[in-house]
Amino acid sequence: MARTAEARAGAASGGEPEARRVAIFGGSFNPPHVAHVLAATYAVSVAPIDEVLVVPVYRHPFSKELAPFEHRLAMCHLALGWLPRVSVSAVERDLGGESLTLRTLEHLAAAHPDWEMRLLVGADVLPDLPRWHRFDRIEQLAPPIVLGRSGFAAAAAERLDAAAADPRAHQSPAHLRPADVLLPQISSSEIRRAFAAGDLEAVRQRVPRAVLDYALAHRLYGSVP
Repeated sequence: MARTAEARAGAASGGEPEARRVAIFGGSFNPPHVAHVLAATYAVSVAPIDEVLVVPVYRHPFSKELAPFEHRLAMCHLALGWLPRVSVSAVERDLGGESLTLRTLEHLAAAHPDWEMRLLVGADVLPDLPRWHRFDRIEQLAPPIVLGRSGFAAAAAERLDAAAADPRAHQSPAHLRPADVLLPQISSSEIRRAFAAGDLEAVRQRVPRAVLDYALAHRLYGSVP
């Protein structure tokens, strides 16, 4: 399994090579947009990591309708795969079935015992993290790196304070505070609506050029070339 901080400290005294620090950046990426690009760029620039691994979900656990996986994977490569120290993985397709964070992290930990994993998330999902299935195990395998997101930072802080007193939470989430730097408030759902409405100017401001061209060429999200 990927090593915990305690295991790394013990290994350091024995001269074992340092672990590769990899931040797992999961999501639907339906489609990937410029805030995803900025998140990955910011993380590799300032966080104590060596690489960001972009992991598009194969099948959403809440049965959300998604564009076919192969299209979303291709768009992730176009949007993010060219960035230094960023790679894109099809691991959730290989695992099959519903995409579950814990299952993916445990698989990656077993496949890459030399990895020191982190989980890259935005402030918009932060208040819900302690209620995820086995969040205690998720946090052990990949302590979250939380990126601030415009429109969510203050609300996230308030909800975190409330979640800290929730008996259903596995532990107090007070330490999971987002970074002060805020990413733009862009959502894939608003991009899909803009595609469907034919508002390509709105899309053009929110997705990488290559993603827009790909979506139009494959008539995704109700778009027409």
